[in-house]
Formats: sequence, C-alpha cells, structure tokens
Amino acid sequence: YALLREKPSVKYEFIHENRSQFRVEKMCSVLGVSKSGYFKWLKRPKSDRQKQHEKLSQEILQTHLEFNQRYGSVKIAKTLNKRGVEVSERTVSRIMTKNQWRSCTVKKFKATTNSKHQHPVSENVLDRQFKASKPNQLWVADITYIPTNEGWLYLATVMDLYSRKIIGWAMNKTMTKELVTSALKMAYKR
Repeated sequence: YALLREKPSVKYEFIHENRSQFRVEKMCSVLGVSKSGYFKWLKRPKSDRQKQHEKLSQEILQTHLEFNQRYGSVKIAKTLNKRGVEVSERTVSRIMTKNQWRSCTVKKFKATTNSKHQHPVSENVLDRQFKASKPNQLWVADITYIPTNEGWLYLATVMDLYSRKIIGWAMNKTMTKELVTSALKMAYKR
C-alpha cells in the first residue's frame, strides 16, 4: 500500500526488481504508472549520484566479503573511512539492509565441560581403538552446536565405526538427555 504513494522512480525500481516474477504491464497497471514511462526510466543515463551509490555499494560488498561476512555496518563504515572512503554507519546500514547483506556473528568459544565433579565416570572401553571388523560392532556419539538462521542448535550424532556413516542424529535448541536418546533410538532402529 505504501508503494502506491511513492514517486514514479521508486515504483519503476520495484517493477525492475520484480520483473522476473510478474509481468511488467500488470505491475505498471497496478502501480498506476505507464509502461512507456517505465521503459524511458530504464533507458535513462545514470546520474552521478546513482553511479556514486553503486560504487559505494560495491565497496561495501567487497569489504563485507573480505572479512568473511563477519563485519556489520559499524565495522565496515570504520574500515572504509580508514581507507579514505567517507561514509556514515547509517548509510552502510541502509545499503546492507536493502541488499540483504547480514553479518554472521560468531560466538566466542566457551568451555562447558566441568571435569571437577563427584559423579561416576564411565570406563573407557574403546581405549582409542577405533577399528571395527563388522557393522554395528562399535558406535561412537558426539554432540556439537551449529549456527543456523533460527539461532544455535545442538546436533547429536551416532556413527558406526565400521562404515564411518552417521546412523542416527537429532537436533534441538537445548542439550537434553532426550536429544541424545533420540539420536540413539534412530541408530537402533536401523
């Protein structure tokens, strides 16, 4: 609805970005602009401001990729300013948001194992002998956590040492005994 109130150039930009999904003629009709106006807009020479904006977008993307997509708008703006490109954090943030460039945050490793406890410790049956002579003779399990678009998830896996294949797995937002038993149940059912 807000797009209907925008000036024609914004509507033309929307039409251009969505031309692979919808017919240009239909979008022009819905947005209340002429098809000939869209094609004139498409053929017009780029203004100096547009050229400058495209160059800045390329520099932001290049910096974003240079730091393995770990830098957000604040660090990218600081980096570009150090390199002699005057840009505000707000401008970088706006361009990154428009292009859907997001930084991948990496949490600092935190040791979660407490070895100083009074609980019973199971015997090391394998004693670092990881060779199996037949399937389902030796299984090993592990838990790790991985970043996803929905946040961090715990992954529990069970591997058959003979085939070295994962035969059971489970994922959850929390590390619970149900996570481990689900992975073991999947392996057992195979």
